[in-house]
Order: sequence, then C-alpha cells, then structure tokens
Amino acid sequence: MEKRRGMLYGAAAYGLWGTFPIYWPLLEPAGAIELLAHRILWSAITMSLLVLLLRRGPSLRALVADRRTFLILSVAALVITFNWGGYIWGVTNGRVVETSLGYFINPLVTVLMGVFVLGERLRPGQWAALGLGALAVAILTLDYGRPPWIALLLAFSFGTYGLAKKKADAPAIESLTLETLLIAPLAAGYLVWLSADGGSGFTQHGAGHVLLFMSTGIVTAVPLVMFSAAATRVPMVALGLLQYLAPILQFALGVLYFHEDMPAGRWIGFVLVWLALMVFTIESLRHRRQHLRLAAESAAL
Repeated sequence: MEKRRGMLYGAAAYGLWGTFPIYWPLLEPAGAIELLAHRILWSAITMSLLVLLLRRGPSLRALVADRRTFLILSVAALVITFNWGGYIWGVTNGRVVETSLGYFINPLVTVLMGVFVLGERLRPGQWAALGLGALAVAILTLDYGRPPWIALLLAFSFGTYGLAKKKADAPAIESLTLETLLIAPLAAGYLVWLSADGGSGFTQHGAGHVLLFMSTGIVTAVPLVMFSAAATRVPMVALGLLQYLAPILQFALGVLYFHEDMPAGRWIGFVLVWLALMVFTIESLRHRRQHLRLAAESAAL
C-alpha cells in the first residue's frame, strides 16, 4: 500500500513538473527575469511557512549553523537560480522541446559529472549511453545551427544541483527553504527596482494575474513535497524511471500543443537521446540486479 501511494506521489510530482510549460506563459507579458524573481521570492515565503507549519525550524537552523552544509547549499542556491531562469526563458520563448532535451540528457550528464568530479569509473554500457548522447547533441547542434544551449544549461545546472544536494545530505524541505531565502533578497531588490522603474507586470493586469504570480511559490512547493513523500516510499530505481515522465510530457507539449518545428534532423537527435537512455536504464537495472544477487549470495555463506 505504501509503495503504491509512493508511486502515485512520484507520478504526480513529475507530472506537475512536466506541465510547467503551460503554466509560465500564463504570467506573460512579464519577462523571464521578472518571473524568476517572483518564483524565488514567493517560493521563499511558501517554504518558510511550510517549515513553520511542519515545525522544522530547529532543523533549518541546524543547516545554517553547519558551515560546510551552508556553503554547499549556497552553491546549490546559485545553480538552481540559473536552472529556473533558463527553464522559464526557454518555455516563454518557444523552446519547450529544447527544455525537454535538457531533462532527457540530465541522467547522462550526472554520470559524466560523477567521472570528472567524483572520480567514478564507468561501465561499458554507461560509456555506450554517453557516446550516443554525445552523438545526439552533435546532430542537434547541426540541426539548430548552434549548440542546444538551453538544454545544456538545464542539464549541467541541474546535475550540479543534484551533486551539491548529495554532498549536503540535507532534508529536502529545509534545504530548499534555505536556498530560496539566500537568493530572495536579490529577487526582492530586483522587483522593487523594476516596480520603481515602471517595468513591473505584477499589478498591471488585474487581481487574477497577481494571484498567479503569488502561486509560483505553491507551484514550486507542491511537487517538491510530493517528491519527498515518494522518495521515502519507493525504491530509487523506480523513482529514477519516473523522472522520465516530466521531459516526456514537456516534449509532447512542445510538439502537440505549442506546435514547435521538428525537422528530420531534430527527430534523429531525439531518437538517439532516447536510445541512449534505454541503454543507460537497462544497464543500470542489470547492474543493480547483479549487485543484489551477489549481496544475497554473500549473506548466505
């Protein structure tokens, strides 16, 4: 029962993340930087209220007091700001398909960072997946006439964010609260300046638009809480498979809802990415089964 509930929580979290391309354009004509600032500010407020509601204040203060954790989460705050900003810019500028590519290749980028940052050794299947992924990026670069910068920014920033979170080993809710609180003063300062300059879209389009802006914090917090609930109930392998749901939905929205161009070269590139992910996933599952079998045999001796 708990596992089934965890799968539902995980599917809901990734499903919500996958529908974000529909949400952010609703806040136009505000620009990407203004949207980013609002997301940071309202997320900081929402997460702080959540910490108070769940009585996680002591845990949050412990993160602040731990110098190493605080520094790592400061790095996480910086890279997630670039990630959020790149994503918002992409989905509000007709590049929904390219943003989906970023999250498709993110597992491959994470493995690559494990090699160069953590000194991990790759298995042959992982090398094959990385090779296919690199070929896909090369083909997409030729098709776009430029490297897929938004996809690469999203993949590497989120990969760095994941690495920082792993190093910090901090609770999800408290850590995101601290991250948004660290960036919130800059976001608030920018919004104050924008309003004084007459360029703010916050109160220019009615009460419904204001509520939409304020909802950016809830939109950030709800899938995170669902993800946290899923992570405690289902194996990481299942959660890893569920992560593909978000970019699949984003890709479908980009092609079917926003009607973005998909010439032949782009399809070839994406098919190669999907093939790389199939190789990567099958190899990972096979390696895990082998590891569990060896562990069981060792315990039986």
